[in-house]
Amino acid sequence: MTPSAPRRCAPPGRSDDGSPVSPESLALDGRALGRRGLRTRARLLEATAALLDSGRARDLRVVDIARAVGTSPATFYQYFRDVEAAVLALAEAAAEDLAPVTRRLGEAWTPGSARQLVEAFVASWEQHRAVLRLRNLAAQEGDPRFRAVRNASLLPITEALAARIAESQAAGRVGSDVSPIAAASAMVAMTERVAAFHREIEELGVGRDALIATTARIIDQTVTGPS
Repeated sequence: MTPSAPRRCAPPGRSDDGSPVSPESLALDGRALGRRGLRTRARLLEATAALLDSGRARDLRVVDIARAVGTSPATFYQYFRDVEAAVLALAEAAAEDLAPVTRRLGEAWTPGSARQLVEAFVASWEQHRAVLRLRNLAAQEGDPRFRAVRNASLLPITEALAARIAESQAAGRVGSDVSPIAAASAMVAMTERVAAFHREIEELGVGRDALIATTARIIDQTVTGPS
C-alpha cells in the first residue's frame, strides 16, 4: 500500500490555498479558523455584547463570557487576548454600519444626504450603544487601539463632508471664512452626540423624527449654505 502524501498545513494568516485571511478569521496563533472556530468566535462576541448591554461593562471578566457560552476561559484565549480585545472586535464590526453612508457622502450631495447620515448614526447607536460608549471612553482615556477604531469609523465621514463643504465654498454658497474640515468635524461630533443621547433629548419633549430632521437641517445648511 502506497503511503499518502503528508497534508500540507497552511502558513499563519493563510488559507489552505495560500490566499490571505481576514484578521477575524484567525486564531491568536495566526491559524486560519475553520467553520467550528468561526462559530465559537462569533458566539463569544455575541455573549460579550449581551453582557455589556446588561450593564456589565466595568466588571466584565473572561470567565463570565466563557460561562455564558458554555465553554472555558482557555477557549476564549484561543481567540482574544483579553476582554478589551473582544470589545475592540465588536467596535470594529459596529463601524461597518456607517460604511454605506460614507460611500454615499462621497457622491453628489442630495436633499436626503444629511438625513441619511443622521439616521445611520442613530441606528448604529441604538444597536451598539454599550460597545460604542466603551469605545469612545477608552479612546478618550488614551487607548490607541480604540482611538484608531473610532478614527477609522468617523474620519472618512468627516473627510467626505469636508469635501462637500469645499465644493459649496467654491460655488460661492459657503463663506470663505469657513474651514471645511473644522465644519465637518463639528458636524460629525454633533451627530454622534445626538445619536448617543437621543433618548435623553427626546425626554425633553422632542419626537425622534423631529430630532433627526432638525439635526439633518443643521448639517445640510452647513454643507450647502443658508437657504
